[in-house]
Amino acid sequence: MAVKDAAPPRLIAQNRKARHEYFIEDKLEAGIVLTGTEVKSLRQGRSTISEAYAAEKDGEIWLINAYIPEYQSASHFQHETRRPRKLLLHRRQRDRLIGEVQREGITLVPLSLYFNARGIAKVELGIAKGKHKYDKRETVKKRDWERQKARLMRTKG
Repeated sequence: MAVKDAAPPRLIAQNRKARHEYFIEDKLEAGIVLTGTEVKSLRQGRSTISEAYAAEKDGEIWLINAYIPEYQSASHFQHETRRPRKLLLHRRQRDRLIGEVQREGITLVPLSLYFNARGIAKVELGIAKGKHKYDKRETVKKRDWERQKARLMRTKG
């Protein structure tokens, strides 16, 4: 029996601003409950999660404000573009996340939305703590210094 090579995850949307706005303390993968037209729309790759966040409601974790556009080929079975979507987690993961969110200054930020090797839509959540303005400036300084150092190393040999 031949072993198939696992296909790399296919990225749908990425929240690049999250790493600038927050310190990402931990990451985890969660499934997401979607309707048929949402999945088809995601396969076209036009969704955004830059304004999205995850929150606890009634003992469950929900992805709020993620934009998945309407699927053009669907007739009257359309979905709402910014509806709250339930995230699928194990009970221990869910309880841990709810405990983390209740701490002051901690939020759940979606970092990326992708299809895994089996073609199932997943969300990578980050347990994040907000950065202050001086933290953001420090990050930019570090990044610029690393680039400058790499340029110097290339030119000097």
